[in-house]
Amino acid sequence: MDARSHFEGKKITVMGLGLLGRGVGDIRYLASQGADLIVTDLKTREQLATSVEALSEFPNITFVLGEHRLEDFRGRDYILKAAGVPLDSPYIAEARERDIPIKMSASWFAEIAQIPLIGITGTRGKSTVTHLIHAIFERAGKKTVLGGNIRGVSTLALLSEVSSEHVGIFELDSWQLQGFGDAGISPNIAVFTTFFPDHLNYYKNSMVAYLDDKAQIFLSQKEGDTLVLGKQVEEIVRDAYDGKMAGTVVVAGEEDLPADWTLKVPGTHNRYDAALARAAAHVAGIEDAVIRQAVEEFRGVPGRLELVRTVDGISYYNDTTATTPEATIAALTALSESGKGVVLVTGGADKALDMSSYTEAAKRLAKRIILLNGTGTDRVRKEFPDAPIFDTLADAFEDARVHAEAGDSVILSPAFASFGMFKNEFDRGDQWNALIKAL
Repeated sequence: MDARSHFEGKKITVMGLGLLGRGVGDIRYLASQGADLIVTDLKTREQLATSVEALSEFPNITFVLGEHRLEDFRGRDYILKAAGVPLDSPYIAEARERDIPIKMSASWFAEIAQIPLIGITGTRGKSTVTHLIHAIFERAGKKTVLGGNIRGVSTLALLSEVSSEHVGIFELDSWQLQGFGDAGISPNIAVFTTFFPDHLNYYKNSMVAYLDDKAQIFLSQKEGDTLVLGKQVEEIVRDAYDGKMAGTVVVAGEEDLPADWTLKVPGTHNRYDAALARAAAHVAGIEDAVIRQAVEEFRGVPGRLELVRTVDGISYYNDTTATTPEATIAALTALSESGKGVVLVTGGADKALDMSSYTEAAKRLAKRIILLNGTGTDRVRKEFPDAPIFDTLADAFEDARVHAEAGDSVILSPAFASFGMFKNEFDRGDQWNALIKAL
């Protein structure tokens, strides 16, 4: 669609450039549509050199890097806020005081495109469910756009390719859902997979605040919309938002996936995710024969219990997006269920989560535990007195390779954030994959 009229000549401050590619893509699109842009980020020009270079062709972009300035949040038509901006940001408060609309990429797309939208959120499982639903819709021959929390994908730029025949399938984290709350909209089909403690450093230890952001995926639904709840989260949502769900509610869990459906991705948690994807596809009118074919062909999402390669009988997995204890427990459980010995590379930056269940599961299910240095690792290292600690991923990988035997699985499943040793979780996973491929 041609959305130029929404942006041409508009003064827009973009808060957050980043290195993941989504910010660059959004800014490139807005600049190409004739917007007058100020791009501001707390990272320095040197830290963001690759992103700045990618946008160097546009004279209508002013960069303010290494700081934010209050004047850049005054006299603007819009503020485009990146995910993860602090809840108490004085710059966003300044813009709100002046009645400047605060936008976020995914919700702004939804406001403008006006196409049917399926949104998926949850502490764990949202990426897998999103890609499963997308695979089902592709198998059904439906036109789709895949956006939201997708690595390297600018959701705003999808406006240039979308038509009224498309369905949007969006992975939405709690931060992106802040934009839906500001806009007063929710997806037509909302899927809420699971809810566990996460990002408590951001939410200042308030699970209520975290849940309130997640709940924006359904709080503005209307009659005729549908909320698909995973069984793990059903009671939590009903207790907190009784009477506030305007759409039809559908509940699904792993037992709702037919027993004879065979998945290529291991683990009970993946059957749970497949059941949720199936439920959402049913709401959209897709038949089981199509759903089953897509689900059984699905090979998983990169960085999520991803089997990268098998060498000398040892299976190497990349689970870099396991940044919570529940995620690493799920991975360990899935691999140990197959009867394999598990060599676990884990640890990283602290997110102020309760790690007791993780440490117990790691000691019970892993034959060897190898730690990556970090603030989170410092909290749990006393639980693993015999585990070596490494300052580089390459050294940790070499230790894992040496101690693994034919029939074992070696897995990077950190249970913590990536900050400190890596640019982000994707950088961590990319480095891990490169080590495996170099064997």
